[in-house]
Amino acid sequence: MRAFVLNGKKGYTLLELMIVVAIVGILVSLAIPSFQQSAMKAKETALKQNLFTMRAVLDQYYADRGDYPDSLESLVEAKYLRAIPMDPLTKSSTTWVEIYEEQEEGDDSPAGVYDVKSGSEDLARDGTPYKDW
Repeated sequence: MRAFVLNGKKGYTLLELMIVVAIVGILVSLAIPSFQQSAMKAKETALKQNLFTMRAVLDQYYADRGDYPDSLESLVEAKYLRAIPMDPLTKSSTTWVEIYEEQEEGDDSPAGVYDVKSGSEDLARDGTPYKDW
């Protein structure tokens, strides 16, 4: 662009400034969907990692003690976890869905948590519900 000279002062015309603003607006509008997809992908990755970690800890607890814990809080009390991780989709550590082991008829021992799932009702980018992961 060339600067416009009027009365010895250099500057840009209104048309040139409007073109620059329009180009910046177009570039920003193209970048926003990409940013939103990246943010969702990061949340899904964090969810997968949290589920992997908690399931591994449940297996370690079972291997050490011969039964599953009564709740996720039991893992913290037994020092298998420092704290229950946050579900990145619900932004809470209290929304995890605890899946209890099935008991046989006549078995009076308490059922323990053998799996954990997300409490989110949303669908993943691939169309599967997060609660089924």
